[in-house]
Amino acid sequence: MSNLKQSYIDIDTPMAPPAWALMEWELIRTQERACAEFFEHYFDERGYLECIPRWGGNDGPDDAIENLVGWPLLYILGGRDELRAMCELGWEGHLRQYTEAKTTAVPFARDGMYYREFPVMFDWVHNGEGLTTFNLHGLMDPEARNFDKRVRRYAGFYNGEDPQAPNYDPEHRIIRSLLNGSRGPMLRKATALDWAGDPLDEVEERFNALHGERNYVEMLAHFEDYTDVVGDHPSNMVATTLGLNAYALTGESHYRDWVVEYVDAWRQRALDNGGIIPTNIGLDGSIGGECDGKWYGGCYGWAFTVTVPQTGGRSHRNSHYLGVAGFGNALLLTGDQSYPDVWRQMIEAINANVKIIDGQEMYPHMHGDDGWYDYSAQPYSQGALEVYYWSMQRDDLKRLNEESGWIGFLEGNDPGYPTAALQRDFGRVREQVEKMRNDPTTPDTRLSDNPNPINPATPGALVELMTGGMLPRHGCPLHCRLRYFDPRAQRPGMPEGVGALVEKLEDESTTVTLVNTDQVNAREVVVQGGAYAEHGFGSVRVGEDSEEVDLEGSAFAVRLAPGAGAKLEIATRRYSAVPTFAFPWDRS
Repeated sequence: MSNLKQSYIDIDTPMAPPAWALMEWELIRTQERACAEFFEHYFDERGYLECIPRWGGNDGPDDAIENLVGWPLLYILGGRDELRAMCELGWEGHLRQYTEAKTTAVPFARDGMYYREFPVMFDWVHNGEGLTTFNLHGLMDPEARNFDKRVRRYAGFYNGEDPQAPNYDPEHRIIRSLLNGSRGPMLRKATALDWAGDPLDEVEERFNALHGERNYVEMLAHFEDYTDVVGDHPSNMVATTLGLNAYALTGESHYRDWVVEYVDAWRQRALDNGGIIPTNIGLDGSIGGECDGKWYGGCYGWAFTVTVPQTGGRSHRNSHYLGVAGFGNALLLTGDQSYPDVWRQMIEAINANVKIIDGQEMYPHMHGDDGWYDYSAQPYSQGALEVYYWSMQRDDLKRLNEESGWIGFLEGNDPGYPTAALQRDFGRVREQVEKMRNDPTTPDTRLSDNPNPINPATPGALVELMTGGMLPRHGCPLHCRLRYFDPRAQRPGMPEGVGALVEKLEDESTTVTLVNTDQVNAREVVVQGGAYAEHGFGSVRVGEDSEEVDLEGSAFAVRLAPGAGAKLEIATRRYSAVPTFAFPWDRS
């Protein structure tokens, strides 16, 4: 705390506890209790998920740990240590469980579905889902046992440093296949078996297959078109979060350099392709190189429309949008606003293909041999929230709903959003717990993804309101404006009973109300700029009539008297500092 002494704010103005502040803490505590019951219900004392462990895109290892999505966020908001302990036990347990679990028919997982504590070979739709919790573990405790080793090892799988996992080609700046992992890339056509996993009997009679398949034949049919995996795909940019993790932990520049090198390659590919990110890059680095020159080709590509076996209907499954994560990671590491530009320009380029159909403007979302298709009345907007959040440019706001919801609240148009959103999440937790208690599955009839829809962690509104941030998905890092630490407990998260409401976000300022709902005891909280201390502070004004107080660095301390609160207007230098996992009192 010594390096924060010069940036210390004392708040003693009484403030009656607002409804939102009381609700924030009750919602955190409610979810703690629900999560504890969920863990007891579905996990054993080793941290193993009580299910039939299988490999595959429907119910594989990623789904097992995905059952804890949102739990690290609850802890770093202020949840009790038990949440962190369950996260860590579940992570360790699933690593052992799926290292021990082996396939009989899928060739590359016969020696274990995990190798060196990582998926042997899969795509970043699924790898990202499986890493959604781990990629936030550094925010909980960067000094946790084995964290340093794992962070370095995982990054090494993708930056070309690990000879056992030759996923990255530095000459052409590509990850060499859509399917990749700790045993390297798949450099052949994938089969339905590779994706669906080993044969499974009694599907409809015994299991609840959440993708709707009634038998194993339909499970194979689900993946019969998932063959063209050789070459790079934009979803592989989710892997750059591993580089961000390693840099935030170690500060070693080679991790940052790889992220920037790889994302820069994708930026150039989009520019070379008329502003639209291609979905296949050949092993020689050419656009569409493994798909007869078709930039829109490949599994999960712009033209990837498949037949749903149990219904015969058509489903559009283009996952290019996951690539936006890479541009956000490059921005975090460099502060260079040209990275959001790439995605902004793509949104504009796609929507420029608008057509008038039956008197209505219609916008495309897919592209195939005959050009753009899958037209709808909604403009293409994948990544639009991220672009606005990262840029804070008013022109980017036009793609979002400014009248209601979180963005509407930040714009001053929906003042009731905080209480409405928190009330909604209370209802969801109640519904999730009811589903869990009524769940008829047993360990021998349960697939790894069956509990996913029942997970009671519901941190979305809390992340928005308390941190001014976006809920991380698919292995992305936490992008937020503010983060909090308890200096007395020497841990991340709000001290008990302190509420926070981020009311306005601008390019160079952040407005937040802090309030101590405890009427008896004072509280101290450290306020940090961003999840990784990436935002610096210039000054702060406490209340409307006070003078500005100069700040230094990416964090400052606040003492809140019993029952005190105030609105803080903080001058903010976004993306001006080096991202780090180090807690404020550990930074020099």
